[in-house]
Amino acid sequence: MALKDTFYISHGSPTLSIDDSIEARKFLQSWKKDVFEERPKSILVISGHWDTTVPTVNVIQTTNDTIHDFYGFPKPMYQLKYPAPGAPELAKRVKELLNKSGFDRVDEDKKRGLDHGAWVPLMLMYPEADIPVCQLSVQSDLDGTYHYNLGKALAPLKDEGVLIMGSGSAVHNLGTLNPRAGVAPWALEFDNWLKDALLDGRYEDVNHYEQKAPHAKKAHPHPDHFYPLHVVIGAAGENSKAKLIHSSINLGTLSYASYQFTSDSS
Repeated sequence: MALKDTFYISHGSPTLSIDDSIEARKFLQSWKKDVFEERPKSILVISGHWDTTVPTVNVIQTTNDTIHDFYGFPKPMYQLKYPAPGAPELAKRVKELLNKSGFDRVDEDKKRGLDHGAWVPLMLMYPEADIPVCQLSVQSDLDGTYHYNLGKALAPLKDEGVLIMGSGSAVHNLGTLNPRAGVAPWALEFDNWLKDALLDGRYEDVNHYEQKAPHAKKAHPHPDHFYPLHVVIGAAGENSKAKLIHSSINLGTLSYASYQFTSDSS
């Protein structure tokens, strides 16, 4: 069954996995009922927590390991598992599509499971862990246009029933988090700029956000959590329509804004 949508999910803090006070948790738990009823054949996650020099896919023949790639959090979080099957055929298809579009080198990792950018949201969205999942890395030393083109190469996957999901955070500056503060004006300004640019279809502005957006460097000191957005925009297509499907800011500056991109079928 062909899918028309791609998604960018802001996964925020790893405590999203256990903390019911985080508003975005309820949004993700209602995923199948309120956001996306179709059941994908498999899921491709582009996570800000896998950053490599060249595009890399994880090729897992059995069950994905659950990677607890966070430190100093409550012990129960390290006991959580998301035993989704690997998606080796999808991994090979991703590599084939990227090669065909001029990404000459695409590496395979045959051991790496799912990082928390993948399994934390998926655990809430698809708790049964019965849909095969593959991950694709970002290249944070490159730019937004590069990642948009990476996504363009992956667009045929939608017609093959693959859910393409970017996982990051719309505003991600861990050095500014403050549990006692209200929402920082600069974070809100960037968050609103992004919303307006996406809903207006100004994807080129988002590709060049460093020059176009207010407080760009403060919102993303490192772009690893932003580039998954560029991939899913590219995969949706230049005439796709963006929809804000969740909006909240925690700890003063951590944005959980999440978006759906629906391809133009005309």
